[in-house]
Amino acid sequence: MRIREWQDVLEDVTERSVDPEDWRAVAGDRAGGVGEDMYLAHPRAGVFFLKTYAKNPFEVRGVGTKVARSLDDEIGSFLPERDSGGRFAVQSPPEDEDHAETVSKRLETVLETHSDAPTRPQDLFDDVMDAIESPAFGPMEYDQYDRPDELEDLSNRFEEADELLSAELDDLIETDEVDRGFM
Repeated sequence: MRIREWQDVLEDVTERSVDPEDWRAVAGDRAGGVGEDMYLAHPRAGVFFLKTYAKNPFEVRGVGTKVARSLDDEIGSFLPERDSGGRFAVQSPPEDEDHAETVSKRLETVLETHSDAPTRPQDLFDDVMDAIESPAFGPMEYDQYDRPDELEDLSNRFEEADELLSAELDDLIETDEVDRGFM
């Protein structure tokens, strides 16, 4: 297992050539300290685990790793279904000004279309993510004040990775001389 900066792991997620809408995520408070835990999973891309904390209002620090090469039924049972309530997305910036203009026109068209027709929030979200070319998005189970049961189950399943990432994150927090995360 290779532990890396959390943004490098997210870059791996965005560079995967898989269906972007098939990603799923679970996130919540870290069990033993400051910060949050997050699992991102895709049937063909695998399972990624991130631990982060807000050093200040402008900077998030963290570590992550890939914990599984594929998403099997057991691990998949801990992740939300496609039509669950919460959503997440990972976004890459437009390549240049022309690309940004193209994306904004597509987004405008999507919003106009949805304003004229009855639609479900999930459908609007999916269409917006397609319009802005999000490389990863989907349902998410998230609790900003606690840990969802599914997060606890995944942490138990990947106990060694949890311990290693926790130690690395604790080192970052100590190096940053921050006794607590910014909230």
